[in-house]
Amino acid sequence: MSVRTLPLLFLNLGGEMLYILDQRLRAQNIPGDKARRDEWTEVDRKRVLNDIISTMFNRKFMEELFKPQELYSKKALRTVYDRLAHASIMRLNQASMDKLYDLMTMALKYQVLLCPRPKDVLLVTFNHLDAIKGFIQDSPPLLHLVDKTFQQLLKTYGGLSAGEFQLIRQTLLTFFQDLHIRVSVFLKDRVQNSNGRFVLPVSGPVPWGTEVPGLIRMFNNKGEEVKRVEFQHGGNYVTAPEEGSFELYGDRVLTLGTNMYSVNRPVETHMSEPSKNLASPTQQTTAPNPLAKEELNFLARLMGRMEIKKPSGPEPGFRLNLFTTDEEEEQAALSRPEELSYEVVNIQATQDQQRNKELARIMGEFEITDQPRWSASKGDDLLAMMDEL
Repeated sequence: MSVRTLPLLFLNLGGEMLYILDQRLRAQNIPGDKARRDEWTEVDRKRVLNDIISTMFNRKFMEELFKPQELYSKKALRTVYDRLAHASIMRLNQASMDKLYDLMTMALKYQVLLCPRPKDVLLVTFNHLDAIKGFIQDSPPLLHLVDKTFQQLLKTYGGLSAGEFQLIRQTLLTFFQDLHIRVSVFLKDRVQNSNGRFVLPVSGPVPWGTEVPGLIRMFNNKGEEVKRVEFQHGGNYVTAPEEGSFELYGDRVLTLGTNMYSVNRPVETHMSEPSKNLASPTQQTTAPNPLAKEELNFLARLMGRMEIKKPSGPEPGFRLNLFTTDEEEEQAALSRPEELSYEVVNIQATQDQQRNKELARIMGEFEITDQPRWSASKGDDLLAMMDEL
């Protein structure tokens, strides 16, 4: 397992979250002079994105994120994204947050699987950062934060070997290993099967620096080529035109990690049947967790650096519903497999009472004491749009 994986995982998942929210808010956009108080406007969209990006790229938070550390459980990381999503006036119920997280994770899993080279995981991250910068063109301070993170990525990963990038890619694939959630966009494009597994292509450009398959060279003990044999590979491969740019500005060439929601089309998620060889929910929750204390320390450190800006004044938070109706949202919460539920972070570290109190204090700082009244119209309309994703 690579201890350099967490920054790439966090930034790419965060980029996918921003893609989804931006597309849904744009679809609901109503001119400010015509919008009612309970309707989303262009000002609301920019504010939501700016607040989330400001929190996501906070300097202290990034410093903690880039420290070498192992990946922890999906529930621990999900807790961080739950707080991040609520860094603005937007509010998500449990089922809606589950759906948002499903879209994020399956999109990134697809991108990591299809990376031509392990090193291209970095290009996927740059594509996400490039798109995020496009969201905040009118905010120089936020652009500066994103550029600083870009420079930190180059400093951290620029000198890694191909083997180290392969370990990072393998760590990411291990993290996504048991996630097989069907997404309508992938199903319609025929890149995902009905069981939730992705289809690997047998055509297109080969990785940069490699040759199109179809030729076997044989050498003698002196290293001299003595024979060539051609074979039919069964695909339709071509040579890569050029290598993507790893500079601050440049053509990434690779399209993985770009915004697939820039074209408006319905996106839905469906749960596939859990694998029979998976441990039962009871076994998963009652088995001792040898990394419990480390996971607790990780959450305390990471979330302690995340600065959440609470809405000022009497302005309410607006609920974002990713389903057509409240009843559908409630049904989704009830029918979701327990092994995919992230509502509770299970940390068995009861002996460390002082650390438990510290985590409780940090978590308490994120709580919104005055719960706003949901604006039904703005939330329901936006949720209906999210269901069209």
